[in-house]
Amino acid sequence: MPAYAIVDIIAVTDRPLMEEYRKVVAATVTKYGGRFLVRGGNHEVLEGDWKPNRLVVLEFPSMDQLKKWYHSEDYREPLAMRLKASRGTFVIVDGAAS
Repeated sequence: MPAYAIVDIIAVTDRPLMEEYRKVVAATVTKYGGRFLVRGGNHEVLEGDWKPNRLVVLEFPSMDQLKKWYHSEDYREPLAMRLKASRGTFVIVDGAAS
């Protein structure tokens, strides 16, 4: 069953560092079988009061693979970069069985 990471980058506090993160993160995602489904793009809230800023959605083959990526040595340094360069929310969720 696929699993998804849903990220809302609320604020970027260090643009150059965030740009560097964006350059290196994709290779780590791909290595663990993941892919970006949404990476920014226009969005519109139709219900509720959530006010997302920059949405990112990643898909992985399974929750296990998503967690392996997030906790991997490969993502350790990029994660530290993202946490230093921005504030946001990061949620993971199981997808529907196909």
